[in-house]
Amino acid sequence: MFLLYVVFLFLILRFTVTLFNFISNPKLTLSGKHYDDLVSILIPESNEDYDVLTLLQSIHSQDYKNLEVLIAATDKPLLNPGYTAIDSRFKIIAKPDLPAGWSDKNFSYYILSKAAKGKYLLFLDPRTIIANGLINNAVNRMKIQRLTLLSLFTNQLMLSFGERLVVPLINYLLLNLVPLRLIRLSKNAVFSISSGQFMMFDAQTYNQHEWHEVAKTNREDSNELMRLVKSWGYHAEVLLANGYIYSRLYTGFSTSIQGLSRNIITHFGSITALFIYIFLVILGPVAIGLYMGAELLLFAITLIVLSRIMTSLASGQNPWLNIILHPVQMLSLVLISVLSVQQYYTKPVNRHSNKMRF
Repeated sequence: MFLLYVVFLFLILRFTVTLFNFISNPKLTLSGKHYDDLVSILIPESNEDYDVLTLLQSIHSQDYKNLEVLIAATDKPLLNPGYTAIDSRFKIIAKPDLPAGWSDKNFSYYILSKAAKGKYLLFLDPRTIIANGLINNAVNRMKIQRLTLLSLFTNQLMLSFGERLVVPLINYLLLNLVPLRLIRLSKNAVFSISSGQFMMFDAQTYNQHEWHEVAKTNREDSNELMRLVKSWGYHAEVLLANGYIYSRLYTGFSTSIQGLSRNIITHFGSITALFIYIFLVILGPVAIGLYMGAELLLFAITLIVLSRIMTSLASGQNPWLNIILHPVQMLSLVLISVLSVQQYYTKPVNRHSNKMRF
């Protein structure tokens, strides 16, 4: 019976965090003021040319004009006029061979930051697409909150049914477990989650500390960068993109499962914490239905449904579809967790190198 009370308490706590995120509305908002500070957009090397070109097209369409766009490249096929003919502000930066002790992505960002001249450094994932107004609104947020780092969780593009069975879990876990407003309001580094898809730094402070060099061994470094910024006492904030930037992280059910399984353990901190979460979230409601009666089961289901509605609306997703697919998405979460544990024990060299990719 005590365990069932723990299940209920955890359900109510998760609902409370979700409600806090929904009411506090941590989204990038429209700015009525226009800025012209130079912004350097830094894009690491990508093997998927279509994604990069799509991103460059979206940057070219921005109403914010004072930009420079630096793209890291080592392969000769990338050094073609197609990347720079779109816009003279786009430049290819040749990347040297990867030094020992660096992850490829961090080294790309490090090289690009050395060539950047902007007041703000905007690190973008090649798989993103930005909407008009993004950069001006982000600069406004940096100024009014005196931020050193602003990170945005992108709206997820899902073009296949298989993706819809997995990808919504990203924002569901995020908004169920992390009160986003506290990342800015609290100085405690425990609130240090962030998204590698969009990270805007104040260039002067970034160049002073060179945080990508400090975190050079981390393959997925966004959370570590947030911890570093906050540990130095600087202001940082994490928001939902509110439709200003989109990304398609995966292309189907299999790639989504494999992608999330590579790093979910690190996100939770340990295998034990992950499986406690799995037990409380998935097996907990079943135990409530079996041992506590229909009334309490209905109450639990109501909290789950309301949580799915709030997280879906905040993330720009279809709430009713996520409610219908919730049981299958929970089974996907179990599969992700099992595969993650398998990878943890079969690839021990990566145990400390992965971060949750949002």
